[in-house]
Amino acid sequence: MKIVSGRGRASGRAVPSDRSMKRETMKTGAQPPRQAPWKVHPATPARWADLEALFGERGACGGCWCMTWRLPRKEWLAGKGEKNRRGLHSIVAAGGKPGIIGYVGREPVAWCSVAPREEFVALERSRVLQPVDPTPVWSVSCLFVKKPYRRMGLSSRMLEAAVEFAARSGARVVEGYPVEASMERMPDPFLWTGLPEAFRKAGFREVLRRSRVRPIMRREIAARRRS
Repeated sequence: MKIVSGRGRASGRAVPSDRSMKRETMKTGAQPPRQAPWKVHPATPARWADLEALFGERGACGGCWCMTWRLPRKEWLAGKGEKNRRGLHSIVAAGGKPGIIGYVGREPVAWCSVAPREEFVALERSRVLQPVDPTPVWSVSCLFVKKPYRRMGLSSRMLEAAVEFAARSGARVVEGYPVEASMERMPDPFLWTGLPEAFRKAGFREVLRRSRVRPIMRREIAARRRS
C-alpha cells in the first residue's frame, strides 16, 4: 500500500470489492462502500480539517483527540474536549505527523496513530506494556474507523500503511498492543488499540504477553524498506 504525501492524487488500491467482502458483510450486516479510490496520507497541517471532520465533536471518543497515551492521565482527563483537541493540533501544526489518515475517495474514514514509542508517556506507566527489549520501536497507539466503515477490514489496511509510514522514517520495528475481545460483540470504544486478528493480517506476530487479554505484537521492517 502506498502512503501519499501532500494533496496529490493517490495510486493506492481501491477499497475491497463487494465480492471480497461478501462473507464479512453477511456476518456483520455492514454494507461495503461503493468502489472508490483508497489512499492514505500522513496527518499534516494541510489535512487537519480532514482529521477534525473524522473525529467529530466527540474527538473520536469522549473528548480524547488521540491524546490519552501522550499525556499524564490527570492532564488528559482535565483536557477532555477542546484542550486535547488543541494538543493534537499543536503536534500536527508543528509538523509532527502523529499518524495517518485513510480515505475512501475524498472522505476521511480511518485514523491510525503511530510514532516512536517514547512519544507515548502512558507506555512508561504501564506494567503490562513495558519494553520487550532494548530495540527502538514505533508504537501503534490507536485505530479509529468511521462507524459506517467498520468491520470491513480497514484496520488491517491502516496497519499495513502504518508500517510503511514508519519505515519511511527509518523505523526498524513497529509494535502494537491490541486487546483480546472479552465478549462476542465487544463495544467499539474498548477496541481502540485494535484486535489481534487485524494485526496478524497486517503481518504482525505476538512476541510477549504479560496479560491474558493484552498481547504485544511486532512487525519487523526489512532494511531495504527503510528510508
